[in-house]
Amino acid sequence: MSSSSPSLRIDFISDVSCPWCAIGLKSLEQAVQSLPELQVDLHFQPFELNPQMAPEGEEINAHLARKYGAAPAQLEQTRETIRQRGAELGFTFTKGARDRIYNTFDAHRLLHWAGLQGGQAQRDLKLALLSAYFTEGQNPGDHAVLRRAAEGVGLDGEAAAAVLASEQFSTEVRQLEAEWQAAGINSVPAIVINQRHLIQGGQPPEVFAQALRQIAATAEGSPRS
Repeated sequence: MSSSSPSLRIDFISDVSCPWCAIGLKSLEQAVQSLPELQVDLHFQPFELNPQMAPEGEEINAHLARKYGAAPAQLEQTRETIRQRGAELGFTFTKGARDRIYNTFDAHRLLHWAGLQGGQAQRDLKLALLSAYFTEGQNPGDHAVLRRAAEGVGLDGEAAAAVLASEQFSTEVRQLEAEWQAAGINSVPAIVINQRHLIQGGQPPEVFAQALRQIAATAEGSPRS
């Protein structure tokens, strides 16, 4: 790939307990793979759907009914839509695997640490955490689950455990969350391209691909910093 290839920075703002974030990520990745002429610099940014959630979490149906006023039949229909979309993209939402919503702040701290190890490490950990929750039904706030996920993608388990046992990166994560909220991000996934173009939600790959093509064409005519 030549140095003159279009380069896009993508900030993917999301939570590891958000099913549409898993769909959005897999869909975005398919779009990027379909555009090999693009250079993409992907960064995962923190967003907590339930920042006040207690460590033990909350039963999922009670939580969703209280938060969104959703009836059981409506919840099941939404879950089936999510399962089908995931299957189309190669991501498994295991039926009945998750029965609780959990606090995800420590997961975001670990993702911040992983990002310091490199973009691929952060991406791999992000996908591992999404899979741990949605495919395996594990608690993404549990330090043992987080460490195993880190080790599973080749990161140092002892270093990950040290981060989790401390308050390391708490300030950085909270600051990033506040900055994105101040920028108007109040639902996820939110995909911000070149720090100015926003795509909201778990869009199909072709929608992402079209947007990336258009933005790259515009960026190509702009001076490089």
